[in-house]
Amino acid sequence: MKGLSKVSSWIAIASLAGGVLACRTNTTPNVSPSTVGPKVSELTLNATPAPGTTKLVAAENSGLPIQPIPVDRRLRNPWPSDWEQEFQQRAQQVIAFYQGKKYGNNKGENEKRSYPYAMFDFLAGNRDAAIAFLQSEDKQAKDNQHTAGIDYYYSFTLKGQMRKYFLFGQFLDPAYKQRMFEGAKNWTKQDPNRRPHPIYGKGDDSKQGWGPEVRGSWVDNRNTDNLRAMREISVYLMAEETENEAVRRLYKQKLHRYVSALYHIGMGEWDSENYHGHTLAAYLNLYDFAKDPEVKQLAKAALDWLSATGAVKYYHGGFGGPSKRDYGKGNVVFGSSAARLLWLYFGDATLPNPEPERDSIHVITSAYRPPEAVVNLARKQFAKPTELLITHPTYENWKPGRSDEPAYWETTFFGQTYQLGSVVSSFKDGDVGPFKLMAQNSQRGVDYFVANTDGDRAQPGKNRGDQIGQYRNLMIWLRPASETPFFFQVPKSAKAEVEDGVWFFQFENTWLAVSPINLQPYEEVAIANKKTADLYRQERTLKSVPGDSAYTGFTLEVGEPATHGRYQQFKQAVKNKSQLNLSRLPQGMVQLRGGTGETLELRHNPQNELPTVVRNGAVYDWEQHFDLYKPTEGNGPISLGWKQGRLRVVAGNSTFETQVEAADTLEVAP
Repeated sequence: MKGLSKVSSWIAIASLAGGVLACRTNTTPNVSPSTVGPKVSELTLNATPAPGTTKLVAAENSGLPIQPIPVDRRLRNPWPSDWEQEFQQRAQQVIAFYQGKKYGNNKGENEKRSYPYAMFDFLAGNRDAAIAFLQSEDKQAKDNQHTAGIDYYYSFTLKGQMRKYFLFGQFLDPAYKQRMFEGAKNWTKQDPNRRPHPIYGKGDDSKQGWGPEVRGSWVDNRNTDNLRAMREISVYLMAEETENEAVRRLYKQKLHRYVSALYHIGMGEWDSENYHGHTLAAYLNLYDFAKDPEVKQLAKAALDWLSATGAVKYYHGGFGGPSKRDYGKGNVVFGSSAARLLWLYFGDATLPNPEPERDSIHVITSAYRPPEAVVNLARKQFAKPTELLITHPTYENWKPGRSDEPAYWETTFFGQTYQLGSVVSSFKDGDVGPFKLMAQNSQRGVDYFVANTDGDRAQPGKNRGDQIGQYRNLMIWLRPASETPFFFQVPKSAKAEVEDGVWFFQFENTWLAVSPINLQPYEEVAIANKKTADLYRQERTLKSVPGDSAYTGFTLEVGEPATHGRYQQFKQAVKNKSQLNLSRLPQGMVQLRGGTGETLELRHNPQNELPTVVRNGAVYDWEQHFDLYKPTEGNGPISLGWKQGRLRVVAGNSTFETQVEAADTLEVAP
């Protein structure tokens, strides 16, 4: 960027499972050259303080920062002082929200709720009750005799156990903490994953549930990204703590493979509105508590990646665009778990956070902060309009052949007042939200426009036959006609009009023109589920049934003041200049010319569900677009090549770069 002064530092890490991790950080001038360091292998990082030296500041000392375990400054992303003050203010809001709430119990994996509640209450000043609960006997103590009665099984429990032991351990009864140590020592004497349980052996999969009686094993062996991160990080930390070196080295390799995969092929549980923050919180444990400098650097690399990819989808407290493991709760501001957690880092919201995430306990007691450029990316401080081409891997990307090519191709476009994203894949996928638009709203941050097929509302699910093409502010969605209706979510505050067969929706500063393709006039319908209906009480659900033709769908054109001046001018441009060619609809082809001259064509592919898309006259070749993040013009705001490992974020007045070189293989059993 013109006039940008930068400081560059390289930190190279010795061989990890045959690969090399290297990080390069370019930052703004508020970092002095003295922060540039030698190779990590030559560094002596700040060790975990002795018990009693870490300060946790309670709410009665309001205004003072919460002091986490210190991390070497060369592994920290420096922030301006006003950002840190705002972060601490948000942290105090979270503590106040959870103060005095009933903790719950420690049965099964209920610690995913009860441990954070107790820790928040500790920070709020109710220390005796909190510590008493944190060291209370586990409900499954008899099942856990091989680990001194401590629950080291459930992944969600493990995430809390790590912060309890390493950060709150100074306040635990020494005898209880010693039990945790002894239990962990036995737990990590061998790899606990898939080691037959001393009571339940290999388990009984004819039963229901996720416990050791069903799954067997000394540790929860589910392999979703978030649960796997909790397991692998916890085993590593406790193997390191108890000096079980063989297991520590094994899990160091596992962690290197996973972080390397993030940078080279992406994340199987990509951009999940529900689970993104769970994985991030687990890596905060590794960043805060690992002793090995190389592993701490791995943790930072993972956190930089997770915060950057989350920043792409975060918008004024909303979390939008396509996402994997989309539960349909995030189509409103602070509806998603990811947004409620990332808000602590990114702020930039009009509404207060109504229910901060429980995982916030890891964020506010950690030394980690995202790079400045990443925060600026989340706050959309970069040149617009701009378009990103994005890919994502298949869900279980570690299996043989799964790292050969992407499984999903996403297009996301940033206008001055909105963010529009869609995704395609060669298969149906019931938990993928394939399309969302977020538009600025001065009252609540953003408004959503969402579309989908089937169900009783605009819920997630890429259904068979759904194929989407997008070019910047233009989109075409086509599918074979059937009894399957389309559902649309629009805010009640939006003005809706139908003129010349086009559905116009006037948001505050963003305008939509939806041209139905073989769809009947829409009708407003109620959401059957009462809890969901309450979440979407300020939204309208519109239903449109297909007519009699081979294909059905819609086109979308988006306008705003920067492109059309006023809403009425946008409508006139759509009616007078936009052209929708349906002459070859029976063959599954739709052509759209937008009011500003750009063109988009989609040819439905009945073979593998990847359509032929022609963008402004150029055929989009899926095989030539593997980059995880690629701007279609310029060098910002984020780029990351396929199997290149170099993440670059350019936003605001900051540039951040990190490179992670590949492990020997990205395909290993977890």
